[in-house]
Amino acid sequence: MLPASLLTAQGRPEWDEAFPPYKIAGNLYYVGTKGLSSYLITTAQGNILINSSFERTVPKIKAAIEQLGFHYRDTRILLGSHAHGDHMDGNFLVKEQTAAKVYVMKGDDDLIRNGMRGSKPCPVDKVLQDGEKVTLGDATLTALLTPGHTKGCTTWTMPVVLDGKSRLVVIVGSPNVNPGYILVNNRQYPEIADDYAKSFRVWKSLACDIFLGAHGDYYGMVEKYNRWKANPALNVWLDPDGYKAYIAEREQAYLAELARQRKQ
Repeated sequence: MLPASLLTAQGRPEWDEAFPPYKIAGNLYYVGTKGLSSYLITTAQGNILINSSFERTVPKIKAAIEQLGFHYRDTRILLGSHAHGDHMDGNFLVKEQTAAKVYVMKGDDDLIRNGMRGSKPCPVDKVLQDGEKVTLGDATLTALLTPGHTKGCTTWTMPVVLDGKSRLVVIVGSPNVNPGYILVNNRQYPEIADDYAKSFRVWKSLACDIFLGAHGDYYGMVEKYNRWKANPALNVWLDPDGYKAYIAEREQAYLAELARQRKQ
């Protein structure tokens, strides 16, 4: 596997580009950049933020939260998709500025606690287990361990009400096999291929209604946002078929890469 510093060095301009914040459904909002997804869940007891992204993009997240009419300082819990710099590099800064409690899935906790390469160490207030609930006020999220991309890669689910119906939100951690990932005879992560296989079983088991992810390009965010702006009556975020198609395509990509490496 590539170190986080190298992975984040391969970033793209849209990762730093501000994007208009918007309401997805219920108390769930998008507050990320054009290329790096961050989500805000609001409650009367404070707010939950998913993904601090880079340290340098934290001010953009803060501005997006304030633009929506909420207070950045009301962030009580900070969660993450996986321990790569483009999603959790800014953890220490968010914690420093808001005193939020940092929750990290087991497997990624040491990377956050000790500092990923190029990232500052951040205290971890709680180490999460697979299937653990995170509750603040009237909001409850479920942390699903979907390893492979990292050992503690986390897919978040939560119910929201949309048009009077309860809908399941799925925020995919990452199903991607990055360039340079070793799936066969990986000394540092021997179980990586099996972990990916387990994760795809988890993703395929979810009855997703609202498909989201750690990057907007997982779920066609920009295109969906533009359609919604053109016609706000459209429920563009409801996309169970898009979710199934994305997971199926990513599984085939994983299997193809695994077969290629096994032949080497």
